[in-house]
Amino acid sequence: MDPYKSILNNISKYVTLEKEETEKLIAIIRATKIKKRQFIDQPGYVCQYRNYVVKGAFRSYFIDAEGKEHTVQIAIEDWFVSDFYSYITQTPATLFVEALEDATIFQMTYNDIEGLCKEIHGLSEYFRISTERAFAFSRKRALSNLSMTAEERYLEILERYPNIVKRVPQKVIASYLGMTPEFMSKIRKNLTSKT
Repeated sequence: MDPYKSILNNISKYVTLEKEETEKLIAIIRATKIKKRQFIDQPGYVCQYRNYVVKGAFRSYFIDAEGKEHTVQIAIEDWFVSDFYSYITQTPATLFVEALEDATIFQMTYNDIEGLCKEIHGLSEYFRISTERAFAFSRKRALSNLSMTAEERYLEILERYPNIVKRVPQKVIASYLGMTPEFMSKIRKNLTSKT
């Protein structure tokens, strides 16, 4: 069970699974290696997998009518990443989900998870909790984008996720924060001059 330690530890933070339930979960997990710049979801295709990041970093983004990229999620180890709307509704994706580093993910199909959740209450609870937490975080992020200045948003990500800021390209961080890389560079320069 050692190769599955990360996801099982994550699950155990919220629910307890019996040994037999854990074995059933492991049976539906597919470990997949992903190369840097490889896509695991793309617009037009239905997202078939809930992807758990074992190692590596990913981003979800869309491209607007002017060709500008807008990053909506950055995910590292112990986080799920997918076009969640596509996954939950089983309709074509609107987001690209791209590896920012060579990565390993655990993939579980929609049908496999739905089947197991009907059978295993604890697993159903875990996915409910993880989905609710993701929703709550996305709502908080939307409010931050509306109520905080660009500098405040940059300082917030720096404080909450210093590891992400160190690992992920600055243009992706800027896109996630809703600004150009040049503008973010000015913010960083201003902050440096204040200290």
